[in-house]
Amino acid sequence: MSELDRRSFLSWMAASPLLAALPSHADEPGFATTAANALDVFDLERIAERNIPVAHWAYLQTGVDHDDTLRRNREGFERLYIRARRLVGVENRDMRARIFGREWPTPILLAPAGSQRAFHADAELATARAAAARKHLQVLSSVSSTAVEEVNKAGGEPVWYQLYPSSEWDVTQAVVRRVAAAGCPVLVLTVDLPWSTNRLTAQRGAAADTRVCNSCHAPEGQAPPVKPMYQGTSFRPEMFDAPALTWGFIARLRDITQMQIVVKGITTEEDARLCLSHGVDAVWVSNHGGRAEGSGQATIDALPEVAGAVAGRIPVILDSGIRRGTDIFKALARGADVVAIGRPYLWGLGALGQEGVERALEILTNELDMAMRLSGTPRLADIGPSSIGGPM
Repeated sequence: MSELDRRSFLSWMAASPLLAALPSHADEPGFATTAANALDVFDLERIAERNIPVAHWAYLQTGVDHDDTLRRNREGFERLYIRARRLVGVENRDMRARIFGREWPTPILLAPAGSQRAFHADAELATARAAAARKHLQVLSSVSSTAVEEVNKAGGEPVWYQLYPSSEWDVTQAVVRRVAAAGCPVLVLTVDLPWSTNRLTAQRGAAADTRVCNSCHAPEGQAPPVKPMYQGTSFRPEMFDAPALTWGFIARLRDITQMQIVVKGITTEEDARLCLSHGVDAVWVSNHGGRAEGSGQATIDALPEVAGAVAGRIPVILDSGIRRGTDIFKALARGADVVAIGRPYLWGLGALGQEGVERALEILTNELDMAMRLSGTPRLADIGPSSIGGPM
């Protein structure tokens, strides 16, 4: 990539709304260079930005259209405040969370994110090792750079598996059966991205990057490399376009697997109720980190109506916009049982590999612990609607 191209892209990024709300002081004194001196996940973001090629960085940071939904995911958290209670004994905090009968030390899980080799050579293997070291649940993407069998081995146990529905049922069957054979207990059906979205930031980054990257992309006129989880099937990229997808897809999955099924991408009361009526095991509130539809709705704002419709009958998971431990606190207060992070751990991966992912998880865990101390809520069960204030 020429210096002129890089300057042009960085100039565009500086003016983009994508970065309007984020710190931009990569050259300031005290800039973090190691995991140990990263004070928050934004320090890891700055290191990652220096390490990751410009097209891959744009892919990681992109939203859709004008990045409005991406920005509003953050604004939704920032409009809420914590109502701190005083004179509550908080010497013993309990952050343990349970989902599907399994107890985890914290309510923080790692959301599925594809193509992690674009951010670090160790890709999902580094993420799996970090998740195992810190005892967090990992969800593997359909478009992982690494096969599920290798990730399970690296993490020491089977992950949850995120499934993009395919327009060809034989492809879906093959992938689901492979994942079940690998021992994965949960299938996370992602329904918010049944066709391509208008990711302008990613497109601009790709245009500014003149590297030849045949490991990710095929030379012009050739088919792109097949992702590991689709090798040996008849998959073609256009099969991810599934405009005929309906609620009947869940019943078809039930016919071929005993795995528990989570539906990811729900943002309305109506669809939450349909999840219940179709026997879904958990609902995941998500807009794909602002990368799905350009609705402009923050997931933290969608959460109360979804949690209200579910009314405790099945677990509720939330992602999109989490950057601080206080964000996790606010999501729990609004009805989430567990919270998934995406970009923060990917920044850690791009910054420092496994060590960076571990540091991102450590930072968010410590921040959540501090929020619980200072708000007078020593247990997750103590965090509820009265723990926060702001627009409802």
